[in-house]
Amino acid sequence: MFNKAPVKLDKKTKNLVSRLRPGDIAIIKHQDIDEVAANSLVSKKVKAVINCSSSISGKYPNLGPAILNNNKIPLYEALEVDLFQLLKEEDIVEIRLDELIYNNQKLADLTRITGDLVEKSLKRAEENLEVELNSFIDNTLDYAHKEKSLILKNLKSPKLITDIKGRHALVVVRGKDYRQDLQVIASYIKEIKPVLIAVDGGGDALLEFGLIPDILIGDMDSATDKCLQKSREIIVHAYPNGDAPGLERIKALKLEAHVIPAPGTSEDVAMLLAYEKGAELIVAVGTHTNMVDFLEKGRKGMASTLLVRMKIGTRLMDAKGVNQLYNSKLEAKHFLWLVSAAAIPLIIIAAISPPVQIFFRLLSMKIRLFLGR
Repeated sequence: MFNKAPVKLDKKTKNLVSRLRPGDIAIIKHQDIDEVAANSLVSKKVKAVINCSSSISGKYPNLGPAILNNNKIPLYEALEVDLFQLLKEEDIVEIRLDELIYNNQKLADLTRITGDLVEKSLKRAEENLEVELNSFIDNTLDYAHKEKSLILKNLKSPKLITDIKGRHALVVVRGKDYRQDLQVIASYIKEIKPVLIAVDGGGDALLEFGLIPDILIGDMDSATDKCLQKSREIIVHAYPNGDAPGLERIKALKLEAHVIPAPGTSEDVAMLLAYEKGAELIVAVGTHTNMVDFLEKGRKGMASTLLVRMKIGTRLMDAKGVNQLYNSKLEAKHFLWLVSAAAIPLIIIAAISPPVQIFFRLLSMKIRLFLGR
């Protein structure tokens, strides 16, 4: 049972997060809650999460529900009632005995997604992974044939104010572990000063570290207004036919932007842009590189990413997950070994050096005189 708390609702978790405050109850409609979404909810210290969709469908092993459970944030499902029709922002509700109460009336029955239930669901998802992988490969190959123009033709890129030729380019996506990875490569950014290319919410990721994107590229659905206004150049990723829904938002903010029509994802276009503008090295942070990454984004294949990486591979360095190389802790025994190893050459020098031997003899004599021996 929870004390009464206000609700925040949005069918897109990434849109909801910016409005959440500690103690809110988050109501979402997010099938297969992914790791990034779960971590963002945890960071907002919500009181509980109510999902109006299946938190683990069994399609693939998504880690979001486990993250919420591990951080002691109760996760519920309400699949029978459309809470988006019954509640509005800031309504005060109560969760009582797996029931959602509003104005002392039951709105919906809730199913608590416990740790045991998460574990069983993930096991079923693991068993389904081979079937899903087979379908994913087929879709990837099918779309690769349709999107091969990505590597056979040059990108229709505009003339930019930012000079990329001969420089390093850092492409930042707000994906898994992006904060930790940016922390690890902070000295690289400070020393090399790469061109900072952000993909949608990756722009806000850079702002978190006091960095301003040189180029912000994407469909403009997850970058904040603050990020759009601070970015030095904006590129709207349009559909191959030239339709660019994100341009309306740019115009509403009275900003200017280039438009690049291209298939594939915005992060693919960002890498291709850096490549074709002559970047010496492309460093990628938080990008999507495997089947689970793409299934979490609702994509059934990764054709464009496969093709782009085939094209730019010689210049690409993927920094995703690099923090995992440095997350081991220094134990006390390791410190003692280090001190012992450093002491060995000092002991050897003392043993063979006449001046050092004389010093220790004098020191020994003074100690004996002090003790009266």
